[in-house]
Amino acid sequence: MTYRQQMEDKGVPIPKLKLRLFAAGYCTHPEWVTLRGGSLRSCRIPAIFACIEHPAFGTIVVDTGYSERFIQETERLPERLYRTITPVVFRGEESAVRQLAVCGVAPEQVQTVIVTHFHADHVAGLRDFPNARFLYVPEAYNAVKSLRGLAALRRAYLPGLLPESFERRSQPILRDRKVELPADFPFSCGIDVLGDGSLLAVDLPGHADGQIGLLLSTERHDYLLCADAAWSSRAIRENRPPHPLAGLVMPNRRQYRDSFERLVRLHERYPALRIVPSHCPEVWEKWIQKGEPL
Repeated sequence: MTYRQQMEDKGVPIPKLKLRLFAAGYCTHPEWVTLRGGSLRSCRIPAIFACIEHPAFGTIVVDTGYSERFIQETERLPERLYRTITPVVFRGEESAVRQLAVCGVAPEQVQTVIVTHFHADHVAGLRDFPNARFLYVPEAYNAVKSLRGLAALRRAYLPGLLPESFERRSQPILRDRKVELPADFPFSCGIDVLGDGSLLAVDLPGHADGQIGLLLSTERHDYLLCADAAWSSRAIRENRPPHPLAGLVMPNRRQYRDSFERLVRLHERYPALRIVPSHCPEVWEKWIQKGEPL
C-alpha cells in the first residue's frame, strides 16, 4: 500500500498539488565529499527549489536557491570565504524569481515561501518575493538569527539575504497540528503546515538546526522534499552518507546520521515515494532538464 493510500485510510485527506522543480545555480565539490567512497572528480551540485500550485493557497515556493543577492553578499571577507570553499556558478536568469516569471508567475503572486533551513543556498532569493509570508519551524531561525561574521559563516548563514521585514512577515510552523503517519514510517508524525493535509512537514535535523522535509502528493506521485538530509538520490539508494569531512559544517552529526538513516528506511519501505534531495544531480537531469511530468 502506498503512503497516500495509508494516509487516506487513516482519514487524512490529501489534496493533490501541482509540483515543479527548478535549479537556481549550482556549486561544485569533489564527489567523495558528498558520497562516501565517491570519485575524485568534481561534480555539479544544483541548488534546487520547488514551486507548488495549491488549489486554495495559490503559488507556494519551497526554498529559493542562489540569487544575485548571494553574489553581492559574498564579495567581501569574511563572507567571500563561502565562495572560496564552495565555488558557485550562477547566472541572473537562473534566479527563482526570473524562472518563475518565465512560467507566468509574477513575484507579487507568490504568497508563501517555505524555508526548509537557513543556509544561504536556500534563502538567497527571499528578498525577491515582496508579498510572501515566510514559513519555517522556530528552531531553524532561532539557531542562526543572532549570528554574524565568521560565526554565521560557519553555519552557511548570511544575514544580509533576509529582507528587513522578515520577522514581521514570518509565520513559524508550530507543532500543534500534528498528524500521525503510517505505523511503519520512519517518522512518527508530521506537522500539517497549511491545515488541510496537503503539506506535512517532518523533522530532518543535523545538517542544519530545525531542518524540515515536506511530504506532498500530485496526481502522479507522492513526494518527500528532503532538503539536505541527503545530497543525492544515489546516496539514499546505496546507503552512502557523505564523507565525515562534510560534518564540519553540521551542527549535529548524530542527528544527521539519524535523519539520513530514516530516509534510507523510508526508501526501502516505500520505494514508490519519490524522495527529492535539494542538491541531487539525478533530479536536475531527469526531472528539471528533461522535464519529466511530476
